[in-house]
Amino acid sequence: MSQFTVSGTFEAREGQQAFERSIDAENEDVAREHTLSQFGAEHNLKRTQIEITEVTAA
Repeated sequence: MSQFTVSGTFEAREGQQAFERSIDAENEDVAREHTLSQFGAEHNLKRTQIEITEVTAA
């Protein structure tokens, strides 16, 4: 597995909040899916409330 850095924004109470997260995944698509899944679970957000702007291999 490779290390990916996923960055973007999500809807918070105060407006858009930036985030950056490191994830171990097989490829960029899997890294995106894990990020959406984790943010949804942790912050009670729908996938449409999370915008991923960049996925880079670390």
